[in-house]
Amino acid sequence: MSGQTMAEKILSHAAGKNVSPGEFIIANVDLVFAHDGTALLAIDVMKEELKREKIFDKNKVVFIIDHAAPSPAVGMSIVHKTMRAFAKKHGIRIYDVGNGICHQILPENGHIKPGMVVIGADSHTVTHGAFGAFATGVGSTDAAIAMVTGKIWLRVPETLKIVVDGEKKPWIMGKDIILHIIGSLGSDGANYMAVEFHGKVIKELSIDSRMTLTNMVVEMGAKAGLIPVDEKTIEWLKPRVSGELKKIVPDSDTKYYETLHYDITDLEPQVAVPPNVDNVKSISEVEGLEIDQVFIGSCTNGRFEDFYIAAKILKGKRIAPNVRCIAIPASKRVYGEILKSGIANILLEAGCVIGPPTCGPCVGAHMGILGPGEIAVSTSNRNFPGRMGDRTSKVYLVSPATAAASAVKGKLSDPRDFF
Repeated sequence: MSGQTMAEKILSHAAGKNVSPGEFIIANVDLVFAHDGTALLAIDVMKEELKREKIFDKNKVVFIIDHAAPSPAVGMSIVHKTMRAFAKKHGIRIYDVGNGICHQILPENGHIKPGMVVIGADSHTVTHGAFGAFATGVGSTDAAIAMVTGKIWLRVPETLKIVVDGEKKPWIMGKDIILHIIGSLGSDGANYMAVEFHGKVIKELSIDSRMTLTNMVVEMGAKAGLIPVDEKTIEWLKPRVSGELKKIVPDSDTKYYETLHYDITDLEPQVAVPPNVDNVKSISEVEGLEIDQVFIGSCTNGRFEDFYIAAKILKGKRIAPNVRCIAIPASKRVYGEILKSGIANILLEAGCVIGPPTCGPCVGAHMGILGPGEIAVSTSNRNFPGRMGDRTSKVYLVSPATAAASAVKGKLSDPRDFF
């Protein structure tokens, strides 16, 4: 038998046997979670369809109130109230308003470890593959079944190996790298595959940037995104988790579905132009477009590194008068870090509005919904019509560096002008 990929190793352990790509398995899960956009549906499935409410393991199920938090409407308040009552009844952990976005606070609070099978009722659950976990998003029905049984039905994915080499310039961020890859592969270029990231550039990236890469693999159709566990991963996790930390890596003789190589030495800052995330262009092709709003945040780019880079550009400058700039940390911990470091003050003095940790404008929930015909530059992960508000509004996806540069100039701008 040839060597195994990271996904195959993790799923073999979870299924209790050696697995192969294309095989259908039932795997044990290590963590199941849902948020205020999906938990209510999962609860209804348990009650109405499964006729079972008992959680398989209260220590392995988590609820997070993050998508519309604090609640912007009575209907959402009812959802939040239902989640709190369910969590209390079953003794499961719930992260309430103000804690932050699920994909940020779960690893921050020690819920994610290498080798885990993580099932989330959210498509961007793939983010947790940055820590060597097999993490994938499912619908509320599958999440409900996993909460009740502790198991998930899966097809073992083929693995696409992506190698990123070259010299990463200071103005190039993880967001530029993943947008470039999505642009080259297309929105269905990795359908139901596990994507493994390798190469010199990946090793050099911070954990913050690695999370951005895995966060967006779902935008090219992937089932999971994984990065080999190295010392950087272990050092980040050590103060947050208990127990053994396994260095999950692929075998040396692994056979991949395909191997793709990218040299980013000459890569320009990238922009995903609406209406599709794979409609990616270099900034030099689209700069100059006047904008109405800039959003820096989301589970893609709401981490400390993202605000640090934005602050380097914004320091001593002012947001353009025609633009509103909304900055939202991905967690309470990130919020605290930008306060202590002085970054929050730089953002405020530049004219940014800083919101509480939430998904908010990314999903068109609140705190920055776009009006008819408005144009936004956003560090989030999707730009289809209506994603952040009115269906006639337009969303251009960029890195925090490009977002900050655009906020200062009042138009889609090249961050290299500020470096």
